[in-house]
Amino acid sequence: MGLMTEGIKESIIVLVSLTLGGIIGEILGVEDFIERLGKSLENRYSKGKVGSFTQGFVAASLLFCVGPMAITGAIENGIKGTYNILLTKSIMDGISSIALSASLGIGVIFSSILVFSYQGVLTVIASFIGKSLPMGAINCLTAAGGLMVIGIGINLLGLGKIKVANFLPGLLIGGLLGALL
Repeated sequence: MGLMTEGIKESIIVLVSLTLGGIIGEILGVEDFIERLGKSLENRYSKGKVGSFTQGFVAASLLFCVGPMAITGAIENGIKGTYNILLTKSIMDGISSIALSASLGIGVIFSSILVFSYQGVLTVIASFIGKSLPMGAINCLTAAGGLMVIGIGINLLGLGKIKVANFLPGLLIGGLLGALL
């Protein structure tokens, strides 16, 4: 019964954190900022199809940053100094980036800068606070990231337009709530 209660509590934390994160992200304009960054890079470096550069940059950045392996891999690296999850993730991301680049263009390659920075920051933070981070916080972070990956999939399939980047603050909120509760 205790495990079921923990699972329900973590599920509620994830939903609340993504809701609050989505509101905060919308107010801050996180998705708009990433799109402006992508358009800026597109104007500077794109030689091909205009528009697909930004779509490739945003889709790849989000796909490679919010997945559960990005979060748990960076935490594992920061806490234990091992990189098994990050190595596996980088191989998977490399294969995925080939397919994404074929359909969305060179913007996918530029997402590597954002992914490297993001995972580096997570690793540094985890090295300082990771040992005191409860498992509930890690579970909430990875579950929220998994739900965001579903949103990215919906966008890539053309089934809708979800501003997934606006939910990024929800990762921080989920980690904090998971640690507190």
